[in-house]
Amino acid sequence: MSETAAPPVRIRPDVLATPAYRQGATPTKPGFKLSSNENPFAPLPGVLEAVAQRAGEVNRYAAAAMPELRAALAGEFGVSLDHVHLAAGSVAILYQLVHAAAGPGDEYLYAWPSFEAYPALGLASGATGVAVPLTAGAEHDLEALAAAITERTRVILLCTPNNPTGPAIRRADFDRFMSRVPADTLVVLDEAYREFVDAPDAVRGEDVLRAHPNLVVLRTFSKAYGLAALRIGYGVGHPAILSAAASVGIPLSVTGIAESAALASLTPEARAAHAERVAEISRRRDALAAGLRDLGLAVPEAQGNFVWVPEGRDRGGVESAQALAAAFAEAGTLVRPFAGHGVRISAGEGESLTEVLRIVRAFLAAD
Repeated sequence: MSETAAPPVRIRPDVLATPAYRQGATPTKPGFKLSSNENPFAPLPGVLEAVAQRAGEVNRYAAAAMPELRAALAGEFGVSLDHVHLAAGSVAILYQLVHAAAGPGDEYLYAWPSFEAYPALGLASGATGVAVPLTAGAEHDLEALAAAITERTRVILLCTPNNPTGPAIRRADFDRFMSRVPADTLVVLDEAYREFVDAPDAVRGEDVLRAHPNLVVLRTFSKAYGLAALRIGYGVGHPAILSAAASVGIPLSVTGIAESAALASLTPEARAAHAERVAEISRRRDALAAGLRDLGLAVPEAQGNFVWVPEGRDRGGVESAQALAAAFAEAGTLVRPFAGHGVRISAGEGESLTEVLRIVRAFLAAD
């Protein structure tokens, strides 16, 4: 049956009208996968050992509370254990928070383009997503977001650094924005790429959490820690907010293997190794951004593990995001196009930098 055929049962029109989240494709010929912001390094030996040891227990459910892991994460923020909530990736907590706070007739705000899951977060609860365009510099327009708040606004999502464009929200701008947000409106600081941020003026969740009871900070083990396939992320915030999120979550969704891998990732030895890897990925990101700028492209500040090539010659970009992505695919390397907006390119293997610049140079010459 065709994927576009009408379903055999009655489905809500708003659900049918919303595209499902689309995962980055896998190369079908030799090349690089730079479409999913994955960590290019193999798992650490200690993490693999922890996974292997826990694999013999897959016939049993993991203990849902996971106090050891939550306590370790709570220590990073200087909060008690009940301020930490675990789920199958930080995206799962995004769904939970919107479902818990926003229902029919309510709205949640987010910048756009941003994380592709945002538009669908309110479908299950009946909430309406309101997209606020980024600035010309591909940053959150916090003034416009503040102006978009109404009596129907229940949740505001802030992605920093912004996926897919790269800039991080500055602390001073965040502080001014929060002063305009009603105290009973939930704000989610989505920091999936926090470990790659090196801008000294960027907001950091651990620095602002205590000042805002209506704030929840999200982090993940998928990116910097390289546990994407194990699906584990966490939120830090007021216990009552996190309890409400857990109430609408899928029980026992975090596996014991993921728990063990996360704990192994937090040992002093693993932290040191990951810090070196993050620094190397950040160097590759910066080199890639610089190389693309040398080709005449207006790449915005890159603070994640990816860079952004805008669409539109008037914006210092390429004529067509889809055409550039097709040129990459033809060469065996995959990137992530956002039609009408631009192309996101992950900082991957060291060898990929030369190939990315070669493909873009040839594309611009032929364009």
